[in-house]
Amino acid sequence: MPEAPNLNIPASASTVNVSIVNTTGTIYGLPVTQLFEPAIPGHDYLATPIYSFLIQHPALNRTIVFDLGIRKDFSAWPEGLLDTFKSYGISIDVPKHIREILDEQGVDTKSIEAVVWSHPHLDHTGDPSTFEPSTTLIVGPGVKKDVLPGYPAKQDTFILEADYAGREVKELDFTDSKIKIGKFPAIDYFGDGSFYFLDAPGHCIGHICGLARVTSNPDSFILMGGDIIHHSGELRPHHWHPLPDSISPHPFELSSSAPCPGELFHKLLRDGKEEPFYYPAPNKEGQQAVHFDPELARESIKKLQEVDAHDNILVAAAHEQYLLGVADFFPKPANDFLAKGWVQKTRWAFLADLAKAAGYEGKVEAAGDYTPRSKKE
Repeated sequence: MPEAPNLNIPASASTVNVSIVNTTGTIYGLPVTQLFEPAIPGHDYLATPIYSFLIQHPALNRTIVFDLGIRKDFSAWPEGLLDTFKSYGISIDVPKHIREILDEQGVDTKSIEAVVWSHPHLDHTGDPSTFEPSTTLIVGPGVKKDVLPGYPAKQDTFILEADYAGREVKELDFTDSKIKIGKFPAIDYFGDGSFYFLDAPGHCIGHICGLARVTSNPDSFILMGGDIIHHSGELRPHHWHPLPDSISPHPFELSSSAPCPGELFHKLLRDGKEEPFYYPAPNKEGQQAVHFDPELARESIKKLQEVDAHDNILVAAAHEQYLLGVADFFPKPANDFLAKGWVQKTRWAFLADLAKAAGYEGKVEAAGDYTPRSKKE
């Protein structure tokens, strides 16, 4: 295995507490080919649990929330947007706002200093108006100019003017940043090396990631990926984690002690054992664009692969279904992921989605079913 590249993360003894919040929001029936290619038989719909992250700095007594999931009252979106979902057979279920989830577990949500949009897409923006007017909304570069104002001032959007009315909208600026985490321009948010914003463009205007130091001595980090990838097959395999000859835990049979042969997937590889199974889909004429700049999205994924090379960094994308059943979710903290082996347990779990194409005929112990509801009835 090649040596992992030096990410040059500044040394620090400061840490934050991070909890992964399952927002309870779910999207059903989202075709994977709108997001990434090539099509692989049997993997037709994207698994879409939606995660947010509660970040608490105990020494400074400061709290922020990274991503907000889908708003509970999504019927408030413009009718045209709702009609688009229906035309694609996509349905949404959102039992709770993220603030309701935090309140139920006794989080002092009135003192949350900021909520963050990894990017301004509807499954990440939630409803900032449910938070106190004193809570700042943090967005990535270009969002104010290219995305705001919201509806009804701008008709072709799902962001509502009411979402941010009366609160500070702070746009991050990486142009003068003197910090790079790997190849990502970075901003040290708390000023002590405990939490960084990373500039990760491509999928959407203003797309950012978060990197939290959750333990020191030894250092370990959680990378909050947003939609830098929609599926781990866009990230792996890669140079530092080529497809292994023997895969354990077995992605199809979680209870099995026997490993899975890597050769099952050789026919699905695009260009050898060091290239991901998928790449971000290009935008197609006559179809709603999913990626702002697909080529730039691929470049961000290449930068992410250098981060993913490190076993002490948990890459947690917003829709990574295979964290379910492995990770501890809010109200439990995720700081001890390294000791609990979450990285190794989840690294190749996404291969379960490729079981049919690999020729596996048994029952796959999958984490969830995200096919359109119309096909279940």
